Amino acid sequence: MALPRRVVIALGGNAMTGPDGSATPGAQRDAIAGAARHVAAVVDTGAEVVLTHGNGPQVGNLLVKNELAAHEVPPVPLDWNVAQTQATIGFTLADELDAALAALGSAKRTAALVTRTLVDPADPGFRTPTKPVGRHLPRERAQHFIDLGQVWEDRGERGWRRVVASPEPLSVVDVPAISALSAAGFVVVCAGGGGVPVVDDGRDGAALRGVEAVIDKDLTAALLARELDAGTLVIATDVPHVMVDFGSPRARPLGRVTAAELHAHATAGQFARGSMGPKVDAALRFVQQGGDRAVITSLEHIADAVAGDDVGTVLTA
Repeated sequence: MALPRRVVIALGGNAMTGPDGSATPGAQRDAIAGAARHVAAVVDTGAEVVLTHGNGPQVGNLLVKNELAAHEVPPVPLDWNVAQTQATIGFTLADELDAALAALGSAKRTAALVTRTLVDPADPGFRTPTKPVGRHLPRERAQHFIDLGQVWEDRGERGWRRVVASPEPLSVVDVPAISALSAAGFVVVCAGGGGVPVVDDGRDGAALRGVEAVIDKDLTAALLARELDAGTLVIATDVPHVMVDFGSPRARPLGRVTAAELHAHATAGQFARGSMGPKVDAALRFVQQGGDRAVITSLEHIADAVAGDDVGTVLTA
């Protein structure tokens, strides 16, 4: 199989924290350094790589800081949190990926771009926020943030938790800049956490503003791959394959599948909404809307996933 000219790789949240879920700066840097070595192996094949990533633990940490400091400084909006975590993860990935590339003798270097993703202000997700973010709080502490205009829900014994909109991504605003950096020879880190959600209050992107929302990062990765005309989308997660009948004696991994087969499994309710479901949805969207192939596999297999169809769950049109 010929190597694709351009590959979009989406790193899952497990690539950004320690094995035990630790999100200390040291644990995050160590985890990112490990992920960077796998990405560098893909770059070393000659593929043109654009990299995106999750940011769930990092945004969660910032939300806690908002809560603890609310009596001293005003909490910052969620779009600011996304932008801040994009920048932090982006420069750390750039540092570690540059080091990994240099260790392979590659002259390639990395550029990180804080990236905006356009959403529709009329998206139904804004009317009914459903995406839980941050930690659980008792009712009396949650009330302070409700008074600030946030939406919180009673989650039973664990307490109250904030819920936010999760609108559909319509376009990645900064694709021209990403394309220019990629064409100039950089490995580009972009659209972290699904991108900073923005709406257009003007005409043709003339008046963009951030909004309180969280965009699914895998759906943005699929959109980004299409807008960049990538040949392959690789979604890295913590398991080597998508499984059907998970948790039962009939559990089995999916290898090479068609879009029709994978869609049938999804329709049958095989994939949980909070875990594998969005990854399967993203892979299907990419291939059904013109992409050549999408692969869902574990981080350590991403180089093999780009080079051939023998690892992971490989989806073709």
